[in-house]
Amino acid sequence: MGVTLQTLAVQVGGVLHGGEEGACVDSVAPLERAGPGQVAFVSRGRYRQALEGTRAGLVILGAEDLPLCPVPALVCDDPHLGFARAARLLHPPPSPAPGIHPSAHVDPGARVHPSAAVGPHCVVGAGCELGECVVLGPGCVLEPGSRVGADSRLEARVTLGRGVVVGRRALIQPGAVIGADGFGFARDGEAWVRVPQVGGVRIGDDVEVGANTTIDRGALEDTVLEDGVKLDNQVQVAHNVRIGAHTAVAGCVGIAGSARIGRGCAIGGGAGILGHLEITDGVTITAMTLVTRSIPDPGVYSSGVPQAPSGDWNRSLAHLRRLGDLFRRIRRIERVLQGDARD
Repeated sequence: MGVTLQTLAVQVGGVLHGGEEGACVDSVAPLERAGPGQVAFVSRGRYRQALEGTRAGLVILGAEDLPLCPVPALVCDDPHLGFARAARLLHPPPSPAPGIHPSAHVDPGARVHPSAAVGPHCVVGAGCELGECVVLGPGCVLEPGSRVGADSRLEARVTLGRGVVVGRRALIQPGAVIGADGFGFARDGEAWVRVPQVGGVRIGDDVEVGANTTIDRGALEDTVLEDGVKLDNQVQVAHNVRIGAHTAVAGCVGIAGSARIGRGCAIGGGAGILGHLEITDGVTITAMTLVTRSIPDPGVYSSGVPQAPSGDWNRSLAHLRRLGDLFRRIRRIERVLQGDARD
C-alpha cells in the first residue's frame, strides 16, 4: 500500500514541489533506476546527471538541485536524513503475530508480554522479561534474568547472557552475543587462572547492534551502552567498557577493557582502542586508527599509513629503518655546531 506525497512530506519534514493530488509512492530505489512509484534522493550535488533523467515518483534533494529535477521533489535541509525517514516509513520491518512458537522453550518463571512474539527454537530462561511488542527471531537464547524492553527486536540467533538488560526500541542483528564472559585471567606461573566475570551488560534505548558483534559482560561493574549507540557488524566491546549516548562505531572495531568513550563520537572501521583509555565527547576516529592514549579534546584523530605501490612502500620502509641512525647523526652535528663535540 502506497503513501501519498503530501503524507510523506509531512512525515519526513520538507517542502513538496510538484506532484498530482493523491499521487502515491510505495518504495525507495536508486536515482537512475527509480520508477514512478518510487522515491530516490540526491545529496550534496552528487549524481546530478542521473537527476536530470530520472523517472522517480519523488526525489528528495536540497534546494540547490531543485531546478534540475524533472519530477516531483521534496526539498529537505539534509536530503540523506530525509531519505532515511522516507525509507523507514515505506519499508517498516515485518511484524510477526504475537505468541510463542511451539518449538520455543520459555521457562515458567519468565514473564512474556502477551504482545511479544517468540520465534522458532528460542530459549527464554528463568526470570527473563520480554516487554510489550518485543520480537525474538529464530534461535535466540536468553539466559536467566535477562530483560528486553518494549518494541525491541532481536533477529535470528541472538544470545543474551545472564542478567543482560536491553532497553526499548533496540535492534540487534543476527548472531550478536551480548553478555559473554570478558577476557579476564590472572597469571599463575606459566598458566592462566580465569577471573570470574560477575558484572553484567546494560544497553539503553534506541540502540542498534550489528551482526556477529560481541559485547562482554563486566568483570565487577557492568559494561554499558548508553541511549542511541549504533554498533556495526563484527565489533568487539570488551568488559567494563562504557560507550556514551549516540556514538556510532563502524565494523571490525576492537575496544579493549575498561575504555570510556564519550557521547556523539564516530569511530571508523577497523580502529583499535586500548584498554583503560578515556575518549571525550565529540571525537571522530578515522578508519584503521590505533588509539594508544586518552583523547581529552574533541576533534578528528587518525593514525596508520595508506597503501602505496610495493616498490615505493619498500623504499619508504628502508628509510624508516634508518631514522634512528639519522637522528643520532643530526644530534652530533648540532652539538658540533654548538661547540660541544660529545656524542
